Amino acid sequence: MKKIHCLNPISPLGTDLFTADYEMTGTMEGAEGILVRSAAMHDLALPDSLLAVARAGAGVNNIPLEECAKKGIVVFNTPGANANGVKELVICGMLLASRDVVGGIEWLQSIKDDPAIAKTVEKGKKSFAGTEIKGKTLGIVGLGAIGTEVANAALALGMEVYGYDPYLSVNAAWMLSRSVRHINTLEQLYRASDYISLHLPLTDATKGMVGEEALGMMKDGVVILNFARDLLVDDAAMAGALHRGKVRRYVTDFPNPASSHMEGAIVIPHLGASTEESEDNCAVMAVRQLMDYLENGNILNSVNYPNCDLGHCRDGSRIAIFHLNIPNIIGQFAGAVASGGINISDMTDKSREQYAYAILDLEKPAGEEILAKLRAIDGVLRVRVVK
Repeated sequence: MKKIHCLNPISPLGTDLFTADYEMTGTMEGAEGILVRSAAMHDLALPDSLLAVARAGAGVNNIPLEECAKKGIVVFNTPGANANGVKELVICGMLLASRDVVGGIEWLQSIKDDPAIAKTVEKGKKSFAGTEIKGKTLGIVGLGAIGTEVANAALALGMEVYGYDPYLSVNAAWMLSRSVRHINTLEQLYRASDYISLHLPLTDATKGMVGEEALGMMKDGVVILNFARDLLVDDAAMAGALHRGKVRRYVTDFPNPASSHMEGAIVIPHLGASTEESEDNCAVMAVRQLMDYLENGNILNSVNYPNCDLGHCRDGSRIAIFHLNIPNIIGQFAGAVASGGINISDMTDKSREQYAYAILDLEKPAGEEILAKLRAIDGVLRVRVVK
């Protein structure tokens, strides 16, 4: 019986996929798998039994990735599962920034008791006149699942779309309309765009990337949309740019003490993926990836280990080995298995920076002596018997 613990409420469309071989537990003790959304895990004591963490969403800043990698704990996320929900809110944010709908609604609330409200509105509505997005240029930084959807939707609305992503994947390229103009430098995108939408992960390199220098390259009156990560934008620089009129509107899905007080900011309460459909999609994808890993050892959409798939095990046994990416280690695996008189019928090994992962299908189960030899190999982090 495989034990699963949820740190956050997870859509039953996902958890109902677990078969009778799984048990949902109220604590992490003894759990082999954890399902999580936004709960902070950095200060949690992870049990030795833990094999995998599945994040029902894309961002994994709440999970100690390096600690998990060292312990041979696979961390999954669900890229693209919430892409449509976020895309729709980005388009909504762009429209809210172009037409002062929020300001108009707030004004109407302030005059709702005026008996001549219809006449008052006709006189005052010019204060909330805006601009159309058709014919304007949208620059998208990051063409992953969400950025690609935003790009295609903006084209359908009559915008010219520029995209910047030096790491554009083959899958994303297939999904992206050929009408999107690929831009080679951020500076070129900044200078050309009327609207800029951020869709990239938070790393040491991207933290605060929209600061004084970047803002200085942009058009006067630019609209910036941040539905990716809070810290991509330097709050002090953004507040100054809004005050000067350099930035017309800053639309962010990440309220904080700074953004909530910015004049000209439209701050949304982190609703990007908060749709029933997105939560269902993320839960289903997270559970399926977790089950495939626990049952077969296959990895898909991990953020700390490489994708690695050997299908279903049809031989006597399957073992998985987490190891450092160092020379000659595969030969040592083969030697340890051969020392017990066992043949390897199939195998695969993939690496991701300093970490690597191997799946070995054996003609018969490996005994404790062979497993001990594998664990003793320099560079091996964890050996798991899958079957």
